[in-house]
Amino acid sequence: MNCIYLGKLGELTLKGSNIKVFESRLVRNVRDFLKHIPVDVVLRAGRLYIECDQQYSDKVEFCLDHLIGITGWAKTVSCEKSIEAITQTVTELGKRAKENGAKTFKIDARRSDKSFPLDSYGIMRTAASGLYDNKILDVDVKNPDVTIYVEVRDKCFIYSDSHKGCRGLPVGTSGKGLLLLSGGLDSPVAGYRMFRRGMKIECVYFHSYPYTSDEAQKKVEDLAKILSTYGMQTTLNIISFTDVQMLIKQKAPESWSTLALRMCMMKAASMLAKHISADCLITGESLGQVASQTLENMRVTESMAEVPLLRPLVGLDKEEIVETAEFIGTYETSILPYEDCCVLFSPKHPVLKADLEEAKKIYADIAPDELIQKAFDTREVKHFYAFESL
Repeated sequence: MNCIYLGKLGELTLKGSNIKVFESRLVRNVRDFLKHIPVDVVLRAGRLYIECDQQYSDKVEFCLDHLIGITGWAKTVSCEKSIEAITQTVTELGKRAKENGAKTFKIDARRSDKSFPLDSYGIMRTAASGLYDNKILDVDVKNPDVTIYVEVRDKCFIYSDSHKGCRGLPVGTSGKGLLLLSGGLDSPVAGYRMFRRGMKIECVYFHSYPYTSDEAQKKVEDLAKILSTYGMQTTLNIISFTDVQMLIKQKAPESWSTLALRMCMMKAASMLAKHISADCLITGESLGQVASQTLENMRVTESMAEVPLLRPLVGLDKEEIVETAEFIGTYETSILPYEDCCVLFSPKHPVLKADLEEAKKIYADIAPDELIQKAFDTREVKHFYAFESL
């Protein structure tokens, strides 16, 4: 038995003459996600259709839950394009809803095929008769227990359970970024928000063994895996920063240690961005959230970036970030008690309003470039793919 899923396109339908680029990327992303599953994927008239055998329904639904570029999706029933068949199918869906506790319903109809003899209102009124006249469910157009959707297109599609999608633009339509991924809440959310703007993303993680544990690295790898389910694939570059961090501890004023470390990270990230042809760097910084994220300190950090630096969370508070982390499934991993190197070496009284010229002098006195180059040259690379999560 085959299942048909319908995905609703959102923002990309507003594109002009280049809309085909966005549509083809969306279809390609679905096929890549489901590359080991026999499915039929078609996009036409603002709707994405995926047909598969019933045995693969869970995997297709997982794909649709993580697919960026659709506002929602539903498992549909396809029927003959006649009002009699529509009414019968609507009645069957209504009966199932009643078995699950529904008492009221409404019908939402769309008629894209203008040759169909009834308009949208006529479809709604006639299709409701099977449920209302037979006293199966009562009508409530304002707050129904179940809404049954009817779409009359080249075929007729009917469904009652609609799921929210991730929205945004298909990944792969807006360049490539390098995400500075830590084990915290913020950076995975920053990566997700850039996925939703159509950007491909690689990640870089700075590890300071033995001061940060293997569990801390595993935590970041797990976050990268989760991100890959939204971004189609994710490459994690692991850079060992122990020697750099010890140099900072020896040579930098204690109050500057966190900021000096972030400057070194930005230097290494810029080197990697150029190496992988990334168009920008991405961080999870939120203005004023911690000492290193005051406006003055962010200016110092940004001074080391050799490509544009994006901060998609800059205006969000912690509650908003947590809400997104819970939605994308990174929250439980991010709160595991394995600290990253920034936390472990944080000074008691960090500088809050760093002067840029003083920062440059401290960086020059530390002279970390040789160790940064060594760390860059010995980085470890791991690849994660969306289809591996199925």
